[in-house]
Amino acid sequence: QVELMESGGGLVEPGGSLRLSCVVSGPIFSIMHMAWYRQAPGKERELVARISSGGNPNYADSVKGRFTISRDNGKNTVNLQMNNVKSEDTAVYYCNTQYFLSGPYEYWGQGIQVTVSS
Repeated sequence: QVELMESGGGLVEPGGSLRLSCVVSGPIFSIMHMAWYRQAPGKERELVARISSGGNPNYADSVKGRFTISRDNGKNTVNLQMNNVKSEDTAVYYCNTQYFLSGPYEYWGQGIQVTVSS
């Protein structure tokens, strides 16, 4: 069983920075494609950023140039550095993994709140 544990959320002022981290249990992190999603109240869950097992990142247009996704295979961790945050970044952020190992697998973290407000 794979478990994902997010940390680093909280309250931040507009223009500020926040760093989310997700630690993944299990010995196969290096083959996992990792992603961050978010869901704001009354809206559907949306992809924020993803990073492949090989380290290639992709971003939603709304966060390009402000957010950076990274991974540390030695620590089974994926991070989301959020800079110049805006009120519209307020949401519950979810860590996600997808991988194939004799079949497709997908797991989600429990989610962590990020609130951007002055």
